[in-house]
Amino acid sequence: MKRVALLCSLGLLLVVCTRWVGEAQQSAGTTPRFTGKTEAMESKDLSVARRRFEPGARTAWHSHDRGQLLMVEEGRMRAQKRGEPIRDYGVGESDYAAADVVHWHGAAPGQALVQINVGFGGASKWFEDVSDAEYQGKK
Repeated sequence: MKRVALLCSLGLLLVVCTRWVGEAQQSAGTTPRFTGKTEAMESKDLSVARRRFEPGARTAWHSHDRGQLLMVEEGRMRAQKRGEPIRDYGVGESDYAAADVVHWHGAAPGQALVQINVGFGGASKWFEDVSDAEYQGKK
């Protein structure tokens, strides 16, 4: 009888300790990082890539069915949306081309670029090359 009581006591102690340790670990590792209701969304259509451009290297004019986000990791990026002026971006800066906006991007003159690009699904449409005059803002 004493063994059964001891065994039940140890079992209860094990359950209580396991729950207490689990709650302690959970609260330490899952401190809320958001205010208000949030939820993770499906991201199967996202594509993420890093690309290095030598100084002056660039894409042709193109668009994306669902847009593209560009971020500068190293160097300087030059980008232009059709009909708008050329813009240069430094480390930590970003540019977003909305769905079907024709644009180009690449390294600034004299400086290499490492860019991170995020696509939101769909296809890309490619058009003519960016001429040297366009790249230099002369056209």
